[in-house]
Amino acid sequence: MELRVLRYFLTVAQAESISAAAEVLHVTQPTLSRQLMELEAELGTKLFARGRKKRRMALTEAGSRLRWQAEEILALADKTLASFQGGTEEVAGEVAIGGGESRAMALVARAFQTLHQRHPGILCHLYSGNAQDVTERLDKGLLDFGVLIEPVNLEGYDYLRLPATDTWGLLLRRDHPLARLPAIRPKDLEGVPLLTSRQRMVDNEFAGWLGREGHSLDTVGTYNLLYNASLMVAAGVGCALALDGLIHTQGTPLTFRPLEPRVETHLNLVWKKYHPLSQAAERFLAQFQETLQEI
Repeated sequence: MELRVLRYFLTVAQAESISAAAEVLHVTQPTLSRQLMELEAELGTKLFARGRKKRRMALTEAGSRLRWQAEEILALADKTLASFQGGTEEVAGEVAIGGGESRAMALVARAFQTLHQRHPGILCHLYSGNAQDVTERLDKGLLDFGVLIEPVNLEGYDYLRLPATDTWGLLLRRDHPLARLPAIRPKDLEGVPLLTSRQRMVDNEFAGWLGREGHSLDTVGTYNLLYNASLMVAAGVGCALALDGLIHTQGTPLTFRPLEPRVETHLNLVWKKYHPLSQAAERFLAQFQETLQEI
């Protein structure tokens, strides 16, 4: 299975048309059709079901599965190639960084801004996701670094604890009865529909905050990134247990109230243990450590 053929396959999957994909790839339609048929023969399964309407090329179930895998294979191949590019005098390449929503990502931005001034040939690719999403991509080699919000299992990773904390609280509408309170206690959430983080280990954090008083959360949904959850809050679906400072509430129908007792979480920059870093990634790590020393 050649990387070139996987790129052909992904282009057809995106364009949903042999003719449109052939134009993008600058190959003839017969050549592209033959490559796809050879790929299907190699895998022993049909990847496309040709539709009647405008000869649309729709993915089969097997094709959808291959699309997801091909995207990861090509991303890793591109990342590997980029890590070897650049001369000895000037460092070039790519640094892939994943993380959840947190104001601590400003530290990443500050470090990369300085790094890019010193080495303009280094590019940064950001990936947003919760801890599970980020660690999966770290383990597969698709990310160089992750910014993980605790609680999180750091076994198998080297890490730097960041000099920053995030505060948990409740994102809610301004006209909600709880908005009149300066802070939210466990008893205040009885019967309140909630959207909660999809990060599994966060459940333990709130179990400790709820304490032994027998309170439980009325969860109506989960989220991995807060922006879309904030739209649900604005629509009146429920309130969201979230970190402070991620949603700009000024001039909006939303507001934020911290939890009481206060629940703060630490953050870490992590990278895979015993995994060699590219020259660009090593330069980023050195710059990040320098940035931490400055602040």
